[in-house]
Amino acid sequence: FFCRCCAAGLLAPPTVRIVHSGHACNVEEERHTERVYTIREGETLELTCLVTGHPRPQIRWTKTAGSVSDRFQDSSVFNETLHISKIQRHQGGRYYCKAENGLGSPAIKSIRVDVYYLDDPLVTVHQSVGEAKEQFYYERTVFLRCVANSNPPVRYSWHRGRDVLSQGSDKGVEIYEPFFTQLQGETKILKLKNLRPQDYANYSCIASVRNVCGISDRNISSNTPTRHLLVEDPIVVNPGQTVSLVCITTGGEPNPTLSWVSSSDSLPEKSVVKGGTLTLPAITSDEAGVYSCVASNNVGNPAKKSTTIVVRALKKGRFWITPDPYHNDDNIQIGREVKISCQVEATPPEELTFGWLKNGRAMRSSERMVITQTDPDISPGTTNLDIIDLKFTDFGTYTCVAALKGGGIPEISIDVNISSTTVPPNLTVPRGKSPLVVREGDTVELECLVSGKPKPIILWSRADKEAPMPDGSLQAESYDGVLRIVNVSREMTGSYRCQTSQFNGFNVKPREAVVELIVQYPPSVEPVLLEMRQGLGRPVAMNCRVLRAHPSRVLRYEWRLGNRLLHAGHFDQSDETEYTVKSLNREGWGEYTCDVINEAGAGRCTFLVTGKAYPPEFYYDTYSPLWQNRPTVYGFKLQWTQMNPNAVDRIVAYRLGIRQTGLQRWWEQEIPVDGTITKGELNTHNLTELIKPAAYEVRLTPITRFGEGDSTIRIITYSGEWTIGLVSFHCSFEEEPICMFTQDKNDDFDWTRHSAATRDTKYTPNTGPSDDRSGSKQGFYMYIETSRPRKEGEVARLVSPFFNVVPKNPYGITNPPAYCFGFFFHMYGKHIGTLNAFLRQKGQTAAEGPAWSLNGNQGDRWKQAKVSIHPTASFQVVLEGIRGPGIEGDIAIDDVTLEEGECRDLPPISKHKNTGGGVYP
Repeated sequence: FFCRCCAAGLLAPPTVRIVHSGHACNVEEERHTERVYTIREGETLELTCLVTGHPRPQIRWTKTAGSVSDRFQDSSVFNETLHISKIQRHQGGRYYCKAENGLGSPAIKSIRVDVYYLDDPLVTVHQSVGEAKEQFYYERTVFLRCVANSNPPVRYSWHRGRDVLSQGSDKGVEIYEPFFTQLQGETKILKLKNLRPQDYANYSCIASVRNVCGISDRNISSNTPTRHLLVEDPIVVNPGQTVSLVCITTGGEPNPTLSWVSSSDSLPEKSVVKGGTLTLPAITSDEAGVYSCVASNNVGNPAKKSTTIVVRALKKGRFWITPDPYHNDDNIQIGREVKISCQVEATPPEELTFGWLKNGRAMRSSERMVITQTDPDISPGTTNLDIIDLKFTDFGTYTCVAALKGGGIPEISIDVNISSTTVPPNLTVPRGKSPLVVREGDTVELECLVSGKPKPIILWSRADKEAPMPDGSLQAESYDGVLRIVNVSREMTGSYRCQTSQFNGFNVKPREAVVELIVQYPPSVEPVLLEMRQGLGRPVAMNCRVLRAHPSRVLRYEWRLGNRLLHAGHFDQSDETEYTVKSLNREGWGEYTCDVINEAGAGRCTFLVTGKAYPPEFYYDTYSPLWQNRPTVYGFKLQWTQMNPNAVDRIVAYRLGIRQTGLQRWWEQEIPVDGTITKGELNTHNLTELIKPAAYEVRLTPITRFGEGDSTIRIITYSGEWTIGLVSFHCSFEEEPICMFTQDKNDDFDWTRHSAATRDTKYTPNTGPSDDRSGSKQGFYMYIETSRPRKEGEVARLVSPFFNVVPKNPYGITNPPAYCFGFFFHMYGKHIGTLNAFLRQKGQTAAEGPAWSLNGNQGDRWKQAKVSIHPTASFQVVLEGIRGPGIEGDIAIDDVTLEEGECRDLPPISKHKNTGGGVYP
């Protein structure tokens, strides 16, 4: 069975509400409708978001109104149910369920999750000594601080042995809370003034949260302690040695535990800790640093002693020549001064020694050969040899020798040749090496030729902007003047500066040159990939735009369908090209490409032109979806609308696939479609012979002349026994959304949701109900308040959501179908006005009279009304209350129902106008 009806009104914005399960300690309503969910740390949190709306809203869980800040399971964030097992304290907060389907504003509901916990308390002793610099310490006054993290706030009690300590119970004891603490959690301090013999005892701190959520009390005990800490002095070692550090403690109750930490946050991987001994086998320079032994017993501040391990090292030997520092001359000249400087990095620097040799023979400082060592604060690790009044006999090889006094480290020797051929450097760029044009992704070598003797180190940097080099540094060193860049990218285009450094050369004004690098790359285009859906006989326009390219000149384009060339040309002033199919035919479906080409390559736009239909959208708010009821099988009314039905050719059929959940095999059939489906049109197909109580997976695929379109899948479930005549719509107004009823915007005042338990003590007596229809004072109902400023004749209307006209069963359709509309009312008071019930149909312009009406005092009791209605289109029911002549005229309604079929067992008609209705007293 397949039917269609106009259903533009089916499109509905989302609504949402949150229900909870899991292991809650308590769920309560706070002011302003804030819901608070209390749970114990480590339990399972489970919140479910129930939504309505069409198309089916997308659901997303967030925390504190932003993105998901905690690491939920990925499947939870976008599901109806948010599941967090073993919840932790940091996961408490406000959780939001957001539902949106593109209609109106997203629907959002929230619930605050409060996680309760109590950590074991920690007792510490506080004194002014920050680090144990003395072997023993002793204080006449001791402060025992007890702190515990908890939610809700913790309460403390102190015990000495079995005796409870309280403020004022002992003159030598004070108990108080600090004004300020940097520790987390609540704090309680026990002060023992001028220690007495009885004060040397066992103390217990008990933390309690009064057994909320079943959290039991926590306690900790401690003694007043003494401590003694020994550790080796700082040491200097050679690389490759094995180093052992020994830490010893005496005293303290309970016995302290020892641990080792280093300044690098973690101990070396090969280190061995055994008891209080830390062993570092075959130590390296990277493992040098500060190592600390920490003694702790959770009583007082941990004792800490540190030592520094220094590993000897010599590295980075360099030299530079300064010709005549007192004259502005770059050349070495006979009769003038020459200064040779030598520098190394030494650890420890105080052990560094230098020696000088000339042609292999040791030198001593003299009046003409002056040997000095630079102030470490100005230039650490540097020695100088000043040759005064240079003579021809001074030419030769000078050697700087660096060593460490402790030995065990190889010396560093640096040779410097001073001769008539020692000349300052010169720097040039080889012919044809600038500008350098390369393709993106290539390997390129930037080159500067350096001459002179000795040849200095070359420094490369960006000359056109403050930017790092390809390796991420601001400067790159080169010993041969070549800068090699692998996999060059377009961002590397620009100017590069090569510059002589003072190291291993002359200490003169730097020589420099610039190399231009140009990186060519293929065009970047958009769109890279775009799907375009269109019906036969209609035009299709495709546009490909160039974003960037180098070189940007001589750009050409080629349009293809598959391998067939459609059109080619060159770009003029425009940065885009367009290709249009004037009338799409079957051969026109396929993949269109536009290649935009320059010297470096091509960029490609791809357009997938197809007649594929968009997916259908299942309608989840079907009125009475279960329609067949047999002992072993049931039927389900499947309804959907079609997304963008006019975008492609007419949908000629749907392919329906169905399989029982958990099974592999699909059963398929084709549902033919007559005529053209319009946007928002409701389609219905009745599924039969579904086995109780199994659930089924349903797949629906639209078919056009092109072939199959996009599919949509949903799950249908059997929700329990169902019989004809069972109430299919029921609203008792217990929830705030009031079942999607709305207040009419064209009336005089509104209906009010109310319960007797929350009724104002100043309410008007002798009118209105004292409980809801079921007799509960906590239950809710709707009523009109007729006190001032209301006037006689003023109207309040309550409007139901839209209901769809559907057949009672697939085999017989009443024309028009009948529905039984029922509700309970309370009309008590001497000024009671009128209560009307109207049928409002979609598209109806002229107002009709009430389907049911009653006026006047009906006594202080709830009564039921029923009326049969016969709509021919989607419809709403309207309940209208009219104010009577005075304030004792409150009218209330409750338990509104709507069911298929005529009303049965109508009571006698009494004092009311109706079209086939009645009132039960």
